[in-house]
Amino acid sequence: MQELDASKLMDLHECVINGLKYLSGKKLPSLDFLNEYSRLFGVGSGNAEVTLRILLECSDAVIADESEYKKKLDIAKGIDTAILLSASGGKHAHIIGKDLNERDFEAYLFTCNPNALAREYFDEEKVSVFPSTKELYTYNFITYVSMILTKTKEDPGQILKYIMTEVDPLIPGTLGKYKAFYLIVPNRFNNIRDMFITKFDELFGSKISKRVFTPEQSKHAKTVVPSDEMFISLGYDNQLFGNEDVRLNIPLPENAGYAAMMAIGYYVIGNIQAQKPPWFKENLVPYCKWASEVFGHKIEPIVKYV
Repeated sequence: MQELDASKLMDLHECVINGLKYLSGKKLPSLDFLNEYSRLFGVGSGNAEVTLRILLECSDAVIADESEYKKKLDIAKGIDTAILLSASGGKHAHIIGKDLNERDFEAYLFTCNPNALAREYFDEEKVSVFPSTKELYTYNFITYVSMILTKTKEDPGQILKYIMTEVDPLIPGTLGKYKAFYLIVPNRFNNIRDMFITKFDELFGSKISKRVFTPEQSKHAKTVVPSDEMFISLGYDNQLFGNEDVRLNIPLPENAGYAAMMAIGYYVIGNIQAQKPPWFKENLVPYCKWASEVFGHKIEPIVKYV
């Protein structure tokens, strides 16, 4: 497995810029066929599961991750089709795909990898391949935002323009001094919270404390104990939480959807990454070697599916 120079690798916010440029003008698969089914079951790992929650929001779908999908499948009633969402189509997806293939309902695969290992368990016409470009392992910005865009119909070029003109100038160069962050997202974007938490876990491990809540959730005893957190609110004018000198309010574009919310949140987290030591990038190669042994197939530090 190749050695990587951490200083030459993209931080997450740079990946956001690259991804939005790449997706501008790209044709995305249609998901209109999902309206044909009465009750859907969705399964994915990590932020793939969060993406499913966003795609199937306001429906009667049952969503599960790799740890609980079998139990939920056994007790759910009225399921007529299943969706497996996996950017790589490998790791747990191969195991889950085999299981879904043995069940008595139709099943679809949403992936960014045309050579996904799980593909063998799905009929060809039930595989949707979404666009992707080169990213570091686990970044998964372009992979999942491309799927979200199929629902929200937002313009990646306009999101990028907004980030560069309205968001970037607001980000201070002092984020690196904080060891704890509290992100606030509007109530309507509750489903995105776990996506941001996962990204903090992946990039910083236990070196940085992170919490992500909506304004209404934040009112319920989240700040009883004073802390040194930096309070970053995305699309919410925070006048309540944290001391005034540790508040950063970042607006969202008018009529923002989940794609803009994800891009702006990742852009902010990526700037935190850039102002901290390169913990993630320095440890990526040995981690991928370990993960390759765990999952039984090679996992590359730099991912490019096509």
